[in-house]
Amino acid sequence: MLGLSGCSTALPDGITAVTPFDVNRYQGKWYEIARMDHSFEKGLSDVSAYYQIQADGSVKVINRGFSKSKDKWSEAVGRALFTGDSNRASLKVSFFGPFYGGYHVVALDQQDYRWALVVGPDRGYVWILARDRQLPAAVREQLLTKARQLGIAVEALIWVDQTRQED
Repeated sequence: MLGLSGCSTALPDGITAVTPFDVNRYQGKWYEIARMDHSFEKGLSDVSAYYQIQADGSVKVINRGFSKSKDKWSEAVGRALFTGDSNRASLKVSFFGPFYGGYHVVALDQQDYRWALVVGPDRGYVWILARDRQLPAAVREQLLTKARQLGIAVEALIWVDQTRQED
């Protein structure tokens, strides 16, 4: 999610963000289970995102992943803002100054907030996130089915290795 800066903040055509959405329940740590690969995450394993509500209503975003080629952790800190009503899971996020990219939760475990499907400014930016390092097979299939229905090329997803313990 590091490279969304400078992209559109709108939802891709034909996709809607989750409503109702409770950012208080969404905050905290999420593990990246799968993603579309982009240069800003290339080669990273054990990727996680931490979301923390700030006093001004924005959300602090800390993305972290391990680079095997550099043998070290990489971290980026950003800021997310709702693009409208905070009851709708449509935000814009920036890691590099005034440029924002869309961050839209399009599927969510509404009961327990244990998993989410996130789409960026277009169908080429997709993440499957979970509170745990692994997803049950049934949930994984449910999210892949939803992604296919939204026109996402799920065969292009990279399944993220989540085996390294954080330092």
